[in-house]
Amino acid sequence: MRFFPLAACLACGVLALACSDKPEPEDPSQYPQGGYGAQYPQPQGYPQPQGYPQPQGYPQPGQAGQPAPAPAPAPASSSATPLPPAAAAVAAPLLTGLAQKETAGMSPDGSAFAGQFQQGQTLEQPFQLQAGRCYTAVGVGVGITELDIQIVSNQPPIPPQVLAQDNTQGPQAVLGGGGNCFRNPLPVGGAAKLVVRATGGSGTALVQLYSR
Repeated sequence: MRFFPLAACLACGVLALACSDKPEPEDPSQYPQGGYGAQYPQPQGYPQPQGYPQPQGYPQPGQAGQPAPAPAPAPASSSATPLPPAAAAVAAPLLTGLAQKETAGMSPDGSAFAGQFQQGQTLEQPFQLQAGRCYTAVGVGVGITELDIQIVSNQPPIPPQVLAQDNTQGPQAVLGGGGNCFRNPLPVGGAAKLVVRATGGSGTALVQLYSR
């Protein structure tokens, strides 16, 4: 008996069936436009981080478009500007009339002195406070609305001490007037000074010390 022809036929049949099961090539037309996989959203790239704004330098004074700051005003001096008495001649008649009223029986102690004041400024005039004597000071301001006078001890290293001050108001000041002159309480003399202040307003002042 011979089996070879039958085995060959069976082998051919198996090959034919295997060939008939081969899938047909895909038809691109059956997929959505854009090709295979187009129905799925394509991943988008992550947004790129934006750079932070670069800090701008602070403008320097004097740069273009930036006004330079105004200089700070210099502090005003606390001392008035001394003047010759003739520079305050406009106040002389007023001072003479005030002295005649407030210093009866007294004589000028030293010379009159004057100054140009800004509000708050002071002017000092040293004198010798004598034992047993009585003192009156009168002053007249022009342009000054409040003038004040003090007698202050001036004996370093002892700190200055106010011994007397006027109790008047306005541009005219009287210390120890009307027969109530200031008497040195010490049995000996010592250095002292008149301190004149323009407490209100600005202008000139003329001052004279009297004693007896």
